[in-house]
Order: sequence, then C-alpha cells, then structure tokens
Amino acid sequence: MSAQQVGTRKDSHAHSWYEGDPEQLSSTLDEFLADVPNDIEGKALPIKGARTIIAPHAGYSYSGPCAAWAYKSLDLSTAKRVFILGPSHTYYLQGCALTTYAKYATPLGNLTVDADMLQQLRATGQFDDIDRQSDVAEHSLEMHLPFLYKRLAQTFASEAEYPTIVPILVGDNKGPEEKQFGALLAPYLNDPQNVFIVSSDFCHWGSRFSYTKYAPEGKIENLQSLTRSSGAVGNPPIHESIKLLDQLAMDAVASGKHDEFVGNLARTKNTVCGRHPIGVTMAALEVLAKDHAGPDTHKFKFVQYQRSGLVESANDSSVSYASAYAIV
Repeated sequence: MSAQQVGTRKDSHAHSWYEGDPEQLSSTLDEFLADVPNDIEGKALPIKGARTIIAPHAGYSYSGPCAAWAYKSLDLSTAKRVFILGPSHTYYLQGCALTTYAKYATPLGNLTVDADMLQQLRATGQFDDIDRQSDVAEHSLEMHLPFLYKRLAQTFASEAEYPTIVPILVGDNKGPEEKQFGALLAPYLNDPQNVFIVSSDFCHWGSRFSYTKYAPEGKIENLQSLTRSSGAVGNPPIHESIKLLDQLAMDAVASGKHDEFVGNLARTKNTVCGRHPIGVTMAALEVLAKDHAGPDTHKFKFVQYQRSGLVESANDSSVSYASAYAIV
C-alpha cells in the first residue's frame, strides 16, 4: 500500500444525512431501488455498458429516490475500481485533489481506496491531496458510498470481489482546465474495468443560495433576479422557471459537447454545484467519442429529475436533483 494512504475515513454524515443503522439503511436503499422501474425505454436495468453516472448528493430523504435511478442504471459487471468525482464544499480548491485515506467507512461496510491508482495519478503532478479534516467533513463523495456498497452487494458474490474506489475532489476549474483533466482521465474512463460516479446536485434556488433567476413568460433571454419584494409571480410559476433552467443545463450535458455545457452555465449562472466534476467527465467522454462514438454512447442520458420542493414565492428555496448515465 502506498505510504500516502493511511487510516479509515469515518462515515461522518451517517445518523444525520442518512441512516446510521446498517439494517435500516439497507432497507431504505432497497426501497429506493425497488421504486425504480426494471427497464427504461425498453432497456433492462442495469444498462449494459453504462459505466458512468451523474447522481445527487443531498440527504437521502431529499435526493435518495432520484439517485436510485442512476444507481439502478449503473453497470458494475466488469468493474475493478470506481472513480468518484465530487465538488468541494468545505474549502476552496483549484485543480483536483486525492484522498490520503486507505479506506472509507459506511454503515454497511468499508470500501478500500485504490492506493496504486492514486499513486499513478499523483505521479502526473496534476493532483493535490485533500486535507484530511476537509475529507471527513465533505459530503459530496460520502453520500454515494452506501448506494455504491448496496449495488456492489447486488452484483458480486463476496466483499473480496468488490472493486476499489478512487475518490477525487474536483475544484473550481475553468473550461480549459476541465478539458485538461478530462484528457488525463480519458484513458481510465475508456478501460472497461473502471466505473465513474459523478456527484452533483442541480439548481440551488433562493436568496440563501444567492440565486433567484427567473424567466418571465418562460423566455430565458429575459432572465431577471427576483427579490423578496418582487410580489406575486405566476407566468410561469417560479418552480417551472427553475425546471426550465435545469432542463437547459441537462440538454447541454446530454449534447456531449463540453463547450455547450460551459456556455450554458455562463449564460444562466445556474448553481449546478457539481458542474466541474460533470465538466471534467464530459471532457473525457468527448475525447473518447472522437474514436469510438456511436449514437447511444459517450453522452449522458438523463433518466430522472426531482426538486426538494416547488417554489411559489421569492421567499422560498429549493434544490434540484438529476440522475443520468452514459454508455462507454
């Protein structure tokens, strides 16, 4: 084991953001997954070759039902390691950073960090290390681990066969930097033994998020910011305007064109908190698509969209969640 990988990161958000009791957590995850259909548009789940997903990272009572759509779509059948890319909520980060822990705990069991892979990535000179205190405080990676553990248990005969994990925090990078990291990670994404999980919520709307954009009459070119004194808004309702903003972002992601996604966010300022992990993964897929693209491959397909609530007033707030998969 690499000298840089030491100790077990505790499941710091268990008992608060999700159940800490293993039996209760397992039952909740089973219920979330059971509520997802067994096929989507005629394709049986998991979808063959769907080795990368986008899924949300909020508390399970909010985002768990949406995340289940991505996880039930995920094809783990050939997986030897799972890359997990998430944004940093606990400290400002540029570039990307790697964990220094040897294991990540979940109430269902521990997942082993792939020390050899992290050593390879460090050897590029392009990655920092995640501060250990920030690593424990960060939820964008942790919230995916119980879902992943549950799906691994459904896929493999024993824990000894479970893939290792490669946790990566993706910082506040501009488009060219996202393309740089995408090109670096593309060969790993191309390997059928690797799976990529992208951690992202979508629009964070409300004054507490400093984002109250509204499209009057559904016209995105007339975006304005609402205030608490804006009065009644009804054409369309605010929650429908939020849905429009998210749909435009999801359409840009589904285009498979990294520049379209970056351009969309520049126009709308949509508060997609995992925009940089999404951008890096899109850039990697776009690299691979130059040689391998088919009509149904190397682009994300969204399968679910939900919100924490339906905003009616400028005084309200909500967070949006979306799930997608891409066949590689």
